[in-house]
Amino acid sequence: MAHPKRKLSKSRRDKRRTHYKAELPSLATCQTTGAVHVPHRAYNVDGNLYYNGKLVIENTTIG
Repeated sequence: MAHPKRKLSKSRRDKRRTHYKAELPSLATCQTTGAVHVPHRAYNVDGNLYYNGKLVIENTTIG
């Protein structure tokens, strides 16, 4: 395993970690249903599965 030859200062360590941050996911609003969802992903509205504003799988509950 690699071992550091010199101690890394806190400022140098923190400069390296500046890019490790949490980002909010981008969200889109469906024009058909008005649901807020992650773009390019299928999403549920009242048990129906939608993708790109189109009904993909309709809810068929038996009973």
